[in-house]
Amino acid sequence: MTTYIPSITLPNVIFANPAASILVPVALGLGVGYSVSPKSTQKTYLALKQPPFRPPPQVFGPVWTSLYALMGYAAYKAWTTGTASLNPNTVQLTKQGATLFTIQLGLNLAWMPLFFGLKRPIEATAVIAVLTGVTGYLTNVWSQVDSGAAWCLAPYLGWLGFATYLSAGVGHLNHWDFTDKERKTKTSDTGSGMGKDCVNKAPEQK
Repeated sequence: MTTYIPSITLPNVIFANPAASILVPVALGLGVGYSVSPKSTQKTYLALKQPPFRPPPQVFGPVWTSLYALMGYAAYKAWTTGTASLNPNTVQLTKQGATLFTIQLGLNLAWMPLFFGLKRPIEATAVIAVLTGVTGYLTNVWSQVDSGAAWCLAPYLGWLGFATYLSAGVGHLNHWDFTDKERKTKTSDTGSGMGKDCVNKAPEQK
């Protein structure tokens, strides 16, 4: 059972402020996304063999941004409800959830650099599987504090399950080796034209 560990938990002031609790996950998620290079990530994604039901690459940005905002609001809601409680057990569960929230956010931010940056699908799939488990545990903990906060995490938890399927499926179909997996484009496909070409054409099956 995870306990409250202040040294690895986001500062209380973030959880207590609605704007900060929402903007911090969104900003960190966008920062990691852009640090890996969106164009390179998109080309790698389209070059890989994909399992059934994989979404187009344009879907991931809006979905993840929404989920980061929703998880941040869940954190704010749980924290403000729980810390105001007169029940010591509820306060403890609230703080325990804050530590779990921070852990899951760290795991979340580690996935993209592992999967697309370092091209380590085994490690990335292990990370997202653990992330899904931690988030499920967090949802259970915060459901005992504020049911609304738990429901705010439900879409995120569902998406993580789907993302775990995609991560494992892509890894399996590509023999867990992403070496040199990046879609080649014509010399003329530069700038914004290259991005459009990568999105609209299906990857070649090898």
